[in-house]
Amino acid sequence: MTTLPPAGREHVLDEIDRRVIKILQADGRTPNTEIARQLRVSETTIRKRIGQLVSNDLITVVAVPTPKAVGMTMSAIIGISVTLPRLRAISEELKRQREVRYVGVSTGRYDIIVEAFFVDQQHFLEFISSRLGRMEGITGLETSMILEVVKFSYEWEIA
Repeated sequence: MTTLPPAGREHVLDEIDRRVIKILQADGRTPNTEIARQLRVSETTIRKRIGQLVSNDLITVVAVPTPKAVGMTMSAIIGISVTLPRLRAISEELKRQREVRYVGVSTGRYDIIVEAFFVDQQHFLEFISSRLGRMEGITGLETSMILEVVKFSYEWEIA
C-alpha cells in the first residue's frame, strides 16, 4: 500500500507520482482506471494521488486550445524594458491582455518577456502601437515573430 504525506508537509514526488504525471502528460484525459491498470495499483490510489498533486500545486490538468483554434495564427515573443517602479503594474496589465499567453519577469536585456498571439500583422501592429505604446512605464521593446514552431510540448522528465 502507498501512503501520502500528512497534510501540511511538503509533498515529495515518488515513483508512482512521477509515472502518473508522465501518463497525464501524454494524455490528460486518461481515465483513473486506466492509469491504475498501467501502474498496477487501485483506482482509489490514483484518484487520491491526482487530488493531492493538484491540491499541492504540483500539477494542473487543463485543456489547452491552440492559438489556431481561436483564429490566432501569428505568434511573437516581445522583450519589454520598463521603469522598475512600474514593473509589477505593467506585468499585471500585460497578464490581462487577451493576446498574451505568457508573461515572465526576467533578468538580462529585458525586464519582461511576453509571448502573444495575433490574427494578422494589423492586429500585431495595433497591439504594440496602441496598447503597449500607451502603457505608462514601458521604455522600449523588441519583437520577434515566430515563423515556425518546431516543438511545442508540456512534457519534460520529472526527476
